[in-house]
Amino acid sequence: MNIDLRKRVAVVTGGSGELGRVIVWTLACCGADVAVHYHRAREKAEAARVAAAAFGVRAITVQADVTDAASVAAMALTIARALGDPDIVVNNAVIQYPWKTVLEQDPADYEGQFRSCVLHNVLMAKAFAPAMIRRRWGRIIGINTECAMLNFVGQSAYVSGKRGMDGVLRVLARELGEHQITVNQVAPGWMVSDKYRASGQIRSEAYEKTVPLKRRGTDQDVANVVAFLACDLASFITGAYVPVCGGNVMPAI
Repeated sequence: MNIDLRKRVAVVTGGSGELGRVIVWTLACCGADVAVHYHRAREKAEAARVAAAAFGVRAITVQADVTDAASVAAMALTIARALGDPDIVVNNAVIQYPWKTVLEQDPADYEGQFRSCVLHNVLMAKAFAPAMIRRRWGRIIGINTECAMLNFVGQSAYVSGKRGMDGVLRVLARELGEHQITVNQVAPGWMVSDKYRASGQIRSEAYEKTVPLKRRGTDQDVANVVAFLACDLASFITGAYVPVCGGNVMPAI
């Protein structure tokens, strides 16, 4: 069995980022045409687009503020005109704030996390799900985090946004299921990406000792799961929160 995404169109928010660009390349490798979203990092998005196009697919870059309804709507129109309506939506973009204790964290940071985690997913659904409903096929995949279950000191703003996102996407899975649209979440651990490869910070004994597999995973591990959930092999999986963290968190029944 192969992951075949030919004749599919995907949009990846935060496609210029460390994880996003690997997701972009992986979907393109599987045959999907891709829209590489960026907010400010235009040059990185263009590099991801060029790498995706090397697989022989159509690829574009598109700028938007995913926390703004008008901006997301404009992005949807641009993608539709260039590639067609997306079949696959990967909500990867997120705002990162310094991690502080609840007593030290700026209240504005909680609002920012709400906008980039919860509102982002709501606006993307509003923009792209109607076309999926008409076609009776679609994949919405949110990138969550193991932190949503770990709840460590300093993570409150980040966790609040990601837990809110979890609730929205689980409800959305129920609402869109009758239209054969799946909605799932991929939850990475502390993965190795290019910035860690460049700095040589690939190993972390303190983190690895908590992980049953005793190592850190990679950005490609996450992208592989995204590609699987996007394809027909995963057509009967929806409402799932899938940790990609070597067992560092294990959701229980």
